[in-house]
Amino acid sequence: MSSAAYLPILVQVVLAGVITITVILLSQFFGQRFRKNAIKDTPYECGVPVEGTTHTRFSVKFYVTAMLFILFDIEVVFLIPWTFVYRDFLANNIAILSPILFFLGVLVLGLIYEVKKGALEWEK
Repeated sequence: MSSAAYLPILVQVVLAGVITITVILLSQFFGQRFRKNAIKDTPYECGVPVEGTTHTRFSVKFYVTAMLFILFDIEVVFLIPWTFVYRDFLANNIAILSPILFFLGVLVLGLIYEVKKGALEWEK
């Protein structure tokens, strides 16, 4: 393969670099960093002045629920390849049902544990 075949890739990489550097320099030059105006830099919501802090703290329950969702969502993603190869394994007389039932059993036990611990209850 000749080096001329890589010319479009080189042009694309150089163009991406030039655009990136240009955007960063323009944002530094025209950005709000140099304009210090206390009124313009305050948050604004429909004409009502902001009361208190603009960043509220979330409860730990929110993060626990989010992590549990991600955990069980990723575990379900592991089931998708299994569904695609199930017929192939059956055709070759390879037992694949018992490992996936063990996998699902561990998931169900984990979910039962979380429910008994009250990790999914918002209000106590």
